[in-house]
Amino acid sequence: MRRLIAPLALFIALGSGTARADFEIYKDYNVSDAVWQVTTVKVKANMTDAYLEGLKKSWVDSSQIAKDLGQLEDYHIYVSDLPESGDFNLLLVVKFKNDDALAPNKARYDAFMAKWGAARNKETNEMAQKDYPAMRELTGDYRLREVTFK
Repeated sequence: MRRLIAPLALFIALGSGTARADFEIYKDYNVSDAVWQVTTVKVKANMTDAYLEGLKKSWVDSSQIAKDLGQLEDYHIYVSDLPESGDFNLLLVVKFKNDDALAPNKARYDAFMAKWGAARNKETNEMAQKDYPAMRELTGDYRLREVTFK
C-alpha cells in the first residue's frame, strides 16, 4: 500500500502545479475589441452550388449593404475542400467593430431596411424558410475575439 501512496502523492503534487496558468489577460495577451460572428453550416451533398446561389441573393447582398452602411466591418464565406469530413462544411463569418455593433439599434435597422427594401426582405425570407431547410443544417453559432500575445 505504501508503494502506491508515494507515487500517487508525487503525481498529485506535480499535476496540480501544472494545472495553474501563469498567463494573465492584458499582462501576457490582449483580446480584440473586434468580434467575429461565425455560423457553422452543414450543407447537404450536392447542394453547395444551390445554397451559395441563395446566399448570394440573401446573406451576401444584405451583408454588403450593412458593410456599406458601416454596420459591420467585413464578411466572408468559407467552404471546405472536404465537404463530408465533419460537423460542418461551410462557414459564414462576419466581423464587427465591437460589441456595440451587435446590439439592437432602431436607427441602424431603419437605415438597413431603407436600402434593403420590403419586397426583397419578403422574397429572401420566403427563400430562407422554404428552400434552405432542404439544403442545409445550421450546426453552430460562435462569437470570437482575436488573441494577440505580448
